[in-house]
Amino acid sequence: MPYEFRLPDIGEGVAEGEITKWLVKPGDVVREDQLLVEVMTDKATVEIPSPVAGKILELRAEVGQKVPVESVLVVIEAEGGKAAKAHGAAPAAPVKPASPAPAPAAARAPAAAPPPAPKTAPIREPAPAMAAASIRMPGEAETGTAVIGRRARVLAAPATRRLARELGIDLGTVTGTGPHGRVTKGDLQRPVDGRGAGAPPRPAGPLEERIPVIGLRRKIAEQMRRSKSTAAHFTIVDEADVSELVRLREQAAALAEPSGVRVTYLPFVLKALVAAMREHPQVNATMDEEKGELVVKRTVNVGIATDTDRGLIVPVVKDVAGKAVFQLAREIQSLAEKARSGKIALEELRDGTFTVTSAGSIGTLMATPIINVPEVAILGVHKIQKRPVVRDGAIVVRDMLYLSVSLDHRVLDGATGTRFLNAVIRGLESPALLFLGTP
Repeated sequence: MPYEFRLPDIGEGVAEGEITKWLVKPGDVVREDQLLVEVMTDKATVEIPSPVAGKILELRAEVGQKVPVESVLVVIEAEGGKAAKAHGAAPAAPVKPASPAPAPAAARAPAAAPPPAPKTAPIREPAPAMAAASIRMPGEAETGTAVIGRRARVLAAPATRRLARELGIDLGTVTGTGPHGRVTKGDLQRPVDGRGAGAPPRPAGPLEERIPVIGLRRKIAEQMRRSKSTAAHFTIVDEADVSELVRLREQAAALAEPSGVRVTYLPFVLKALVAAMREHPQVNATMDEEKGELVVKRTVNVGIATDTDRGLIVPVVKDVAGKAVFQLAREIQSLAEKARSGKIALEELRDGTFTVTSAGSIGTLMATPIINVPEVAILGVHKIQKRPVVRDGAIVVRDMLYLSVSLDHRVLDGATGTRFLNAVIRGLESPALLFLGTP
């Protein structure tokens, strides 16, 4: 007997989920606890298993579709009638296995063809050989162009003509290499007369690709749109001489290497943030839109924007002030690995109070980051590069770093942002001071 399996409650406050990937299709036989579908909520992405063994009869949602909790996801013909005991399963109305629900958009079968048009005599292109024999004008040479009335016609098969239309190539500009000068597909994929000697061939096939914006990519888009439409962004840029930090980081990395911990610059940036936030606590805050209040946080929880194959994920390092550099390095490394492998836990993405985005390893010199609302500020850490600078009247080579901080001008002014960034720079330029504590 068929049963309907419904989207279970997969998180506190989660009312709906977006189908990002089906892991089964109608007709598949599944075992109990086999993964059925990947669902994304505004909290995290989860994979939902089958409560029973049986045969998939029908999928009730498409990839990219948002479905409310308790909506029917899939109909299963369960073995031994066990589905009634499964969580989220309930008896379903009889369904026809031969009429499955729509498959994901990318794999959906084409729609049925429309009714045939009234029969008329088909319009056929003349066979190339016949055209050449019957319409060649007196004295015309054996070339790939025949004259029909007053118009020149190029000899080419229908498939070749179709490819030429797709590529936007005028067949009259192509010198054919086939029998009687016929233009072939190969002729369309090499430089041709009329497009300039040595001009590169135009790519074959479709000239554009449409990629559905779904799953994590859609969540990122929604968050960025929300941020730009609510926060009043402005960005402050300055540079730091991090030559001392470069040496300290190298020493720390060598000490941590035997234990498998990779020490980057981020732990030091986080410690510099904590020191700066002691002077400017209002930067470590979130905005309560409904009440119109700035909520200043007493705990520093820093989100680290992490580039993954699935898109941007922001795991949160909790209680940064209470952790040493090596501990922060270990935690940042662990969170990044979980984010990139898709194994990040929901609680590891929550409760951020400030965000750091670092693309320096990729090579960016400068950026204006977008605030991760409801937070009110975000720090951009960019490429460290050796540059000539003036110190004590002399030109010397130093390790220089650009920093950019974007702030919400509704609650933070330019003077506050500048002083805050100056405090971060002081910590990075004299990293030994970060470990002295508060006087």
